[in-house]
Amino acid sequence: MCKICDSRFSPDESRFSSVKLRCPHCGNTLVPKKDRKHFIVHKCVNPKCPYYLHNLKKVDKADLAEDYGKNKYQLHYIYREFTMDFFSMDLNTLPKNASSLKFNKHNSHVMSLCLTLHVNLGLSLRKTSQALKDLYNISISHQQIANYCKTAAICIKPFVDQYPYEKNNVFTADETYIKIRGIKTYVWLIMNAATRSILGYQVSDNRGVGPCILAMRMAFHGLAKLPKNFKFIADGYSAYPLASMEFAKKFGKDFTFTVTQVIGLTNDDAVSTEHRPFKQMIERLNRTYKASYRHTNGFDNIDGANYDLALWVAYYNFLRPHKHAGYKVLNEVEMLQGVDNMPGKWQLLIFLGQQTILNIQKNGTAASERNCCQ
Repeated sequence: MCKICDSRFSPDESRFSSVKLRCPHCGNTLVPKKDRKHFIVHKCVNPKCPYYLHNLKKVDKADLAEDYGKNKYQLHYIYREFTMDFFSMDLNTLPKNASSLKFNKHNSHVMSLCLTLHVNLGLSLRKTSQALKDLYNISISHQQIANYCKTAAICIKPFVDQYPYEKNNVFTADETYIKIRGIKTYVWLIMNAATRSILGYQVSDNRGVGPCILAMRMAFHGLAKLPKNFKFIADGYSAYPLASMEFAKKFGKDFTFTVTQVIGLTNDDAVSTEHRPFKQMIERLNRTYKASYRHTNGFDNIDGANYDLALWVAYYNFLRPHKHAGYKVLNEVEMLQGVDNMPGKWQLLIFLGQQTILNIQKNGTAASERNCCQ
């Protein structure tokens, strides 16, 4: 029943129930122009729109004289309506199809040796198998090593993602590409410029704004609001400003930030000159990751790429000594400090990951019980 006129109506059948997107500058209805994978592009086509007329004044006169010269510029108001809610996706979902940690032929020490040779030393699966045979007389197939790595990644990833990293006021991000069955796939990396820790990472089959949002969600995990004078530094790719707009729309002023874009390879402007060192940090991180990826000659599926990246991030953040940190690890875990060999550290990382999984399951069960009670 309407609260004003006391008339009854059906929201499903009412002609007033449909939502129309309108231009904030002139009020005209936006027209859908392009249907992309994760969003629909709406455009204001009103030729008298103040936004359009204001931008038209800035167009070069020579371009106006040409046929379709105005098409070189983005003059009309454009709105992207996302068809998928990337903020409701669960980042803690664990992959399936992992092997068990109950060993029949080998033991946990052999598994940690496989991780040390494959992840730390960058050996391929087949060379890892050969090294174990030559050094320790352990006969193990390369497929069994891949199964061990998959299981270890599933156990360790929740600990790496949930760890309370120190988060300063400068984040830098970039994307690089890898090959899966010969097809180009993208890896997104976000790091804290002060501590050099990797805060967000994602493997995606596209270079759209969706995977960028998921990587940013990982980087902002645990923050109630952004630090003071926060800077997010990236290249000139359009996905980063679009993702920042979605964060501002979703969470308000506490997560409103501007992406500082360092464009090109030379310092042609003041912004690039000031922020070039931060861009070089993430480019160096890309090269470090690609060095560990190169021996694989690509992956067979996206799950393999996810497992490999998760193990490498765990190694980079918790096990790898870094020169700028005085040849110490970036994030010191008290339980790992008393271990004097790398296989033992991998076993403890798996244990810490298992504890994190149990805590996530308990919290999820408690939350569902509270919802049932309510």
